Amino acid sequence: MQSEQQSNNNNQLVVQNSGSLSFSSHLSKEDEEMSRSALSTFRAKEEEIERKKMEVREKVQLQLGRVEEETKRLATIREELEALADPMRKEVALVRKKIDSVNKELKPLGHACQKKEKEYKDALEAFNDKNREKVQLITKLMELVSESERLRMKKLEEL
Repeated sequence: MQSEQQSNNNNQLVVQNSGSLSFSSHLSKEDEEMSRSALSTFRAKEEEIERKKMEVREKVQLQLGRVEEETKRLATIREELEALADPMRKEVALVRKKIDSVNKELKPLGHACQKKEKEYKDALEAFNDKNREKVQLITKLMELVSESERLRMKKLEEL
């Protein structure tokens, strides 16, 4: 505060003296001393302002660092809270994915199974039909053989 008053007084003196100096080509030692003093005061103020700017920047950087750390900490806490809400969520999601994967594999296998089952039924039906036909033919053969034998026996008896 005192240096500001001194600076203002010096500036006023420089302004007052500058009007009277215009008449003389040389500055008096007193005027030169005041100019140097005002200039050094101005430089000191500028340096102080720069130093304060740097301090404020450092403080802001520290605050930003703390904010980033707190943000990371909050993210970790949020993950932990979500895990507490449903501790088996990850495992459940994993099992659901596996179920979906197996289900996708089951669909074509189910279609193949149905197709093969139909083929099997058709083949079984054809097999049974041929087996019945064979039984009928064997029965007919047996009848024919029996008839033939009977006829031969009859002929033999006639002879």
